[in-house]
Amino acid sequence: MLDKTKFYINGEWTNPSQKNEFDVINPSTEEICAKIALGNLEDTNKAIQSAKKAFQTWKETSKEERIKLLEKLLKIYNERYDEMTDAITTELGCPKDWCAANQTSSGASHIEDFIKRLKEFNFEPGFDAGSKNQILYEPIGVCGLITPWNWPINQIALKVIPALATGCTMILKPSEIAPLSGMLFAEMIHEAGFPAGVFNLVNGDGAGVGTILSGHNDVDMVSFTGSTRAGRLITKNAAETIKRVCLELGGKGGNIVFADAYPEAVRDGIRNVMSNSGQSCDAPTRMLVEKSIYERAVKEAADEANKIKVDLASKSGDHIGPVISKVQFDKIQSLIKSGIQEGAKLVAGGPDKPEDFKKGYFIKPTIFTDVNNNMRVAKEEIFGPVLSIIPFETEEEAIQITNDTEYGLGNYLQTSDKEKAKRVSRKLRSGIVYVNNQGADSGTPFGGYRQSGNGREGGSWGLHEYLEVKTITEWQ
Repeated sequence: MLDKTKFYINGEWTNPSQKNEFDVINPSTEEICAKIALGNLEDTNKAIQSAKKAFQTWKETSKEERIKLLEKLLKIYNERYDEMTDAITTELGCPKDWCAANQTSSGASHIEDFIKRLKEFNFEPGFDAGSKNQILYEPIGVCGLITPWNWPINQIALKVIPALATGCTMILKPSEIAPLSGMLFAEMIHEAGFPAGVFNLVNGDGAGVGTILSGHNDVDMVSFTGSTRAGRLITKNAAETIKRVCLELGGKGGNIVFADAYPEAVRDGIRNVMSNSGQSCDAPTRMLVEKSIYERAVKEAADEANKIKVDLASKSGDHIGPVISKVQFDKIQSLIKSGIQEGAKLVAGGPDKPEDFKKGYFIKPTIFTDVNNNMRVAKEEIFGPVLSIIPFETEEEAIQITNDTEYGLGNYLQTSDKEKAKRVSRKLRSGIVYVNNQGADSGTPFGGYRQSGNGREGGSWGLHEYLEVKTITEWQ
């Protein structure tokens, strides 16, 4: 069992002000894999004041200085790549081969892309020809960064790197149930030689450290990724100080499969939902299938789900692992049972653990068919390996069903008709539309509409989130 009870504050690993230990559970075994400490007001204040002091000098550093440090960080990250994979595999239950190829790689990819965007970014862009005014981009200040457990290093990199790149200082609060990757990242920051106080890490829960960060007078911005419920609380708490709040929240993505979709569209959609054990906010958890191919699609979906293996995260090979916690396991089980009670047809998976798993938070890949948008399984974010299939007749009906949700993060559509793809994409109310299961290019913006959040992460859009805009007259 790892002892991870220290915080990283002002360039040092320091003991918490009070003993308040928390067990980190390996979801594959339900055994304690590490102990951390949960911070309090004194710990958080210490980190905030450290960041506030460091901001006075860090904001004055040149772009070239920051690029040099970020390039060193990228080198260290790649050298310790396997350590990061092991940390995420342990804390999240993500199978190690898939974790290395997707979770760990996302951290390296974001660092690399932000270095590229920073090199291209103009912090003094000027103004219209003939104007004496000057426009400047300046770092917003001290940032509270609150990251989730489902894509831990992905979200840490999407927040920490642009904050560093723009001259901000920060306090990171990783998820207390998956903190190991964040603490390893802090070690990398330290090894790279970032000045003391620029980056700080305090572990804690949302009600404790999270609430302190979002309401603190000396925190200029909060960036949060997590549930819509928590996002609402953070927004309300931040209102008193009028700080900037950037939110990336839940989703209930629709995946429209037209009759002219490519042959593997349904099976690819199933694999997409089930990867990461269904724990992705932009997963296409509602599959809308044109009625003329509905019966075939249902058979393909059930067959594909039944082919997906469930096994320990520590094992090599192509399979999914457990979900993160007992709380999450129980929530998913409750929603699966609600789908059965509401009359949806279960064609794969179902409640209870897979056979041969007495321990671990394992869930069978589950498919519901004949679902309508009023059922809980179609409305609520399940965050597990569960898919609902809904039939539609017309393009307009598919768009209406897809948009009939409080969320708007990621939607998907499958068609061989390029003009149809463009037409439908324009009408879908979400921050991203994945056409024919193609992922977004590195550096493109990510974020949601409506109750899926506000702001954008990634690329130059991600840099802008951490910047203020200043106008100066009579500059020329």
